[in-house]
Amino acid sequence: MRGQRPTPNGLAALRSKAPSITDDRFETEVLQAETPVLVDFYAEWCGPCKLIAPLIDWAAAEYSGKVKIFKLDTEQNPKFLPRYGISGLPTLILLRNGDVVAQHEGAIGKSALVQFLSENLPEIAL
Repeated sequence: MRGQRPTPNGLAALRSKAPSITDDRFETEVLQAETPVLVDFYAEWCGPCKLIAPLIDWAAAEYSGKVKIFKLDTEQNPKFLPRYGISGLPTLILLRNGDVVAQHEGAIGKSALVQFLSENLPEIAL
């Protein structure tokens, strides 16, 4: 609604967006992470990537403390694309202790993302 200030919950959601990560920080932030990590490989020009961006931000807030969630712009950070065989965007890769647990290519809905995470990381099920 116009003219209304965001609620505290709305502000929290804005602050909890999934952070971006670069090739330079990938090793320490993702591969050496002590908690599971979900990486959203995306590009600014990708329509399906833009479609799921709010869902990735929701997941970052919802799973805070259970799973680290990062976004990686593949146009600016292409180093890890060949390593993970990424040929389509968006691609979501779930890693634990630096190892790929699961991978999903293409847009995904909320229920499918929750299922993807809970099937591959049962300990974080909502």
